[in-house]
Amino acid sequence: MRLKDKTALITGGTSGIGLATAKLFLREGARVAVTGRDTSRFEAVRAELDKGALILRADAGSVTDMRAVSTEVAEAFGELDIFFANAGIAYGTPLAETDEARYDEIMDIDVKGVFFSMQAVAPILRHGASVILSTSFIIHVGRPGLSLLSAAKAAVRSFARTWSREFLDRKIRVNTISPGFIDTPLIGRHRTPEELQAFRDKAAATVPMGRIGEADDIAAAALFLASDDSRYMLGAELVVDGGMSQI
Repeated sequence: MRLKDKTALITGGTSGIGLATAKLFLREGARVAVTGRDTSRFEAVRAELDKGALILRADAGSVTDMRAVSTEVAEAFGELDIFFANAGIAYGTPLAETDEARYDEIMDIDVKGVFFSMQAVAPILRHGASVILSTSFIIHVGRPGLSLLSAAKAAVRSFARTWSREFLDRKIRVNTISPGFIDTPLIGRHRTPEELQAFRDKAAATVPMGRIGEADDIAAAALFLASDDSRYMLGAELVVDGGMSQI
């Protein structure tokens, strides 16, 4: 029970990595709030999570929504011990084919959304809280067609360093997780079942460990950063990519 009596907020917590993390945090003793945009999933999510979990409709890219989330979490939990800024989107953005609307969408959710989500929850973070930001292994490598996503995630990596310094007086630790290819519903969007399996096989062939990751792999890393086990880590990055960016 490494998170016994702690409170946590996970954005993008109704599927994939966020949902796996919420389940693990609950098993480890935390009270958990999750956000999501797709309300049609909420009933199924309630069935998967503890009855005490708080499920909130919110767009992480909306300043108004995240301020409302902060208010609701404060009313339910008081202060927060853990904030996992997990919500995000991922699209290919080839230079010659990417329009301004796609640029704005990625930056609004993956950068602006993280910035203003942190601004919204900062007042309710407890002294000594743990903040976890989701980045990506692609900030360490050059992947064709992913320049905007790489830039957005690199900005989030930078947030961890600057916010760690900004919140030193409150002993708030801000660290990041950089996942590699992870098998979540996100990779299945806009792909047929055959295309999805082909993607999995192709991605696995590029991973030194011989497989793509699972949501539980990232949840375990989030638990480490959320718990006192990582109490001496500040502004750091955990790369969980099966070795793709390392060897």
